[in-house]
Amino acid sequence: MGIFRTFIRSADLVNGMTQRLGLDLASRLARDPESEAQRLKQMITRCAACRAHVACAQLQAQEDSLAACPAYCQNRAAFAVLAD
Repeated sequence: MGIFRTFIRSADLVNGMTQRLGLDLASRLARDPESEAQRLKQMITRCAACRAHVACAQLQAQEDSLAACPAYCQNRAAFAVLAD
């Protein structure tokens, strides 16, 4: 898979996980665009380096909502910060 496809897929997975966790990333971006855009970029980059894309996509396809990220998620700590 090419680098651009990897980042597009990773952005989709991060967005999907955000939705399933019930987090409002759009509001955070509106309040502090520079900091939150940097955070989102870091999250997408971590996701791109992850080897669990298939498992993550399958989980998201099966579940409309989640109480927490799966243990394998490279963004687990970042999602926890967003949830606070």
